[in-house]
Amino acid sequence: MTATMTVPQDVGKTLQRDLLAKYYSALETANQRGEPVAYLFIPGNLVELMRCFGFHAVYPEINALQCGIKKVAGDNIVRAEDLGYSSDVCGYVKNDVGLMLADRLSPFGKIPKPDLLVCNYSGCNTFIKWFEALAHFYGAEFALVDLPYIREDGISKGDVAYVVAQLKELIARCEARTGIPFSEAKLREILGFSRQAEELWVQILHLAKEHPSPFDSYFEAVFYMAPINMLRGTPECVDYNRQVLAEMKTRRDEKRGPVPEEKFRIVVEGPPAWPHFRTFWELFKRWGAVAVASTYSKVGGLYDQGVRHDPNRPLESIAEYAMGSYTNWNLKKRADLLRRYVEEYEADALVIHSVKSCRSFSVGQADFREEFVNELGIPTLMIESDLADPRYFQEAQLRNRIDAFFESLTQRRLTGPTA
Repeated sequence: MTATMTVPQDVGKTLQRDLLAKYYSALETANQRGEPVAYLFIPGNLVELMRCFGFHAVYPEINALQCGIKKVAGDNIVRAEDLGYSSDVCGYVKNDVGLMLADRLSPFGKIPKPDLLVCNYSGCNTFIKWFEALAHFYGAEFALVDLPYIREDGISKGDVAYVVAQLKELIARCEARTGIPFSEAKLREILGFSRQAEELWVQILHLAKEHPSPFDSYFEAVFYMAPINMLRGTPECVDYNRQVLAEMKTRRDEKRGPVPEEKFRIVVEGPPAWPHFRTFWELFKRWGAVAVASTYSKVGGLYDQGVRHDPNRPLESIAEYAMGSYTNWNLKKRADLLRRYVEEYEADALVIHSVKSCRSFSVGQADFREEFVNELGIPTLMIESDLADPRYFQEAQLRNRIDAFFESLTQRRLTGPTA
């Protein structure tokens, strides 16, 4: 996702590189220019609101995954553990603390200090402690937006009103900090760009229903989703998604996919193993396995489930978007979504990558496996490593389990599911 990261060679590479190079360049000198900086989380983030006040948006989760891909997360994690953080603490948190201890010098430039830490609690209680710690270390202002957990009956009017009231309090704090008065007209304009980008992103995701899928909706989608996570609310994000959509349609028309021959279609649950990303992907590519849907590519927003920002309902739609984060859904809703993905994308199997230090994703995954295998009869593979800590990736063990799983799928095709 950074300007220097290896990305798919024929999909928006130049545009993405230029966009993100500009983004990181602006971040590197933001503190020196006296421009406000807000740290945000990806799930359910409030970036449109922050753009109204001229904040630069920094996403510590993205910094962590970038450090993982660039092979420096391990050193950052060790620094945090030397400070006293437990081995069980989220690898993203420890990377962020370790990055701070290294004077915020990352492989993609120096990350600015925050003026405001906006913690939108969306199903992960680690978020709160993470930003509380950063507020202590940096002496920055901390703002918590409490988001009701999504229950069986969905989002209620009371839930929306509760979050909107908090957004109005956040607006007042932003006005006081920046001296910039809130403009609803400006927010509507920003939300218009967000909605356009979201519509295009959903069209891209739905192209994975084609046979063969023109792209991998897990291993490739993590690159394509960078702008909608980092640059949402800008015309540049809209232009980028439009270009990617055009490229994906070309791939579809040419029957060209991410592997020479699509042999297995899988749905993937859980984040990738960033420090060993390419190796992790190759373990599946060698079997001709293509992810046609994944939950991680929706971590920034469940747009394909109807979640949209709406310029005509600015604060209300921001509240609904923030609550509609995948990690803020109850376990039954998450399991139902995985089942629908398997059915709608005509997948052969579900793959669950359970990560040691990410409880918001990993909770309930063992139950998912039992339900899919024993109740739904859907072949399911569950593997384990970590999203940030390279020490928990055991390639030989993973290869053995993945190979055995696809061998069993091959045998299943030859003899039938009841053999």
